[in-house]
Amino acid sequence: MLDRFYLIIDGTQWLPRVLPLGVKFCQLRIKDKSEDEIRSQVREAKQLCDKAGAVLVVNDHWQAAYDANVGYVHLGQEDLKTADFRALRSAGIYYGISTHDEAELDTALALDPEYVALGPIYNSTSKEMHWQPQGLETLKKWRERTNKHLVAIGGITLERASDVFSAGAGSIATISDVTTATNPEHRTAQWLEASKNW
Repeated sequence: MLDRFYLIIDGTQWLPRVLPLGVKFCQLRIKDKSEDEIRSQVREAKQLCDKAGAVLVVNDHWQAAYDANVGYVHLGQEDLKTADFRALRSAGIYYGISTHDEAELDTALALDPEYVALGPIYNSTSKEMHWQPQGLETLKKWRERTNKHLVAIGGITLERASDVFSAGAGSIATISDVTTATNPEHRTAQWLEASKNW
């Protein structure tokens, strides 16, 4: 069972800060780094997460995840044409897939992912989005359409989390609500404490 709180980080420097607090589900989303740097961070992140008993998800870089024997990868729609799903399945690597509309959901479900991510639920500040906010009603529709684990992402703060879970999310992925907080460790602890009641 995947944890309800899904923290997305942009580098392994975050892991010594959040893993001791009890984070059990995190995604390493590295952009604009060399292939060697990405592979190095993936290996380091796997060691740290394994030691902490946390699930590590590698964003986009499925080959690096495969080579490091990481348990999960997260794929955007643009990654689906190049990812080797047969290799991932044979290695026992689970994958989640981003979706933003009905057609993308159909594409994702046909690939039998471990989870489906829907976003942005609200306006996102962590990345430039080409899609309008999906809102809670779309999340409810996604919940009705699939029994897959459903990850909600995009502009979700701790104060909005209860409404998002009520709409059908299995996990909430957050970036900026933690990473741009005045005290990221305190904000992480608040999420973890609140998650006990979800």
